[in-house]
Amino acid sequence: MTPPLLYALLGGLFTWGLTAVGAASIFLAREPSRKLLDALLGFAAGVMLAASVFSLLLPGMEMAQAQGMVPWVPAVVGFLLGGGLLRLLDRFLPHVHLDPGAQEEGLHTQWRRTTLLILAITLHNFPEGLAVGVAFGAVGLDPTGAATLGGAIALAVGIGLQNLPEGLAVAWPLRRAGLPPGRAWFYGQLSAIVEPIGAVLGAVLVAQMLALLPYLMALAAGAMVFVIVEEVIPESQAEGNGDLSTFGVMTGFALMMALDVALG
Repeated sequence: MTPPLLYALLGGLFTWGLTAVGAASIFLAREPSRKLLDALLGFAAGVMLAASVFSLLLPGMEMAQAQGMVPWVPAVVGFLLGGGLLRLLDRFLPHVHLDPGAQEEGLHTQWRRTTLLILAITLHNFPEGLAVGVAFGAVGLDPTGAATLGGAIALAVGIGLQNLPEGLAVAWPLRRAGLPPGRAWFYGQLSAIVEPIGAVLGAVLVAQMLALLPYLMALAAGAMVFVIVEEVIPESQAEGNGDLSTFGVMTGFALMMALDVALG
């Protein structure tokens, strides 16, 4: 296994592992308060947003310029394509969002609500793994030096940090739906198992299609921003804790920006 693939796999396993840690909160005596959950979800959204900008879009534009492209073209095309692909999956894959009153979406099935909830989180975790894989896969292949190992590590750390509250947000609704703690934890962490898979896939795509690297980085960013706007931020503000959620977004964005600059 080549180093980029190995690093991508390790990065994906790290982000998946922190989801498992967050889901392990199910073994606590009491469910965390809704205010805390909304603040943490806002924090997760801020981290993902900053990662999309500083670890994917900006380095991608530097690479595009070095390859003689108009810098904003791959960024815009890839960004919109990433969001569009997630919208297509969101439109057809059966799932249901975290909001207790949310309606089932996608093709109609007879699957249980807990299964649909797990599918929703799994769908939204895949772009995170893809982003980690693209970032690690680009290290050493980008002649501009815009893609660095430190930057890829910062991205994996940031996504891992935002996976902590995500694991919590998945496991507790499953527990309220009647699953015992062990099964709620198992399905909570299982929702992120696609992240190491997506990470390896992203690294493979980069190695095979280096010329398309600026597009791939923007695509990963667009997919993550779609998840932020369509799922994470609305969920964090659904219970009237908008100020806490917004402060969480600002804090998460600032922390991820600092991580990217310090490590990149």
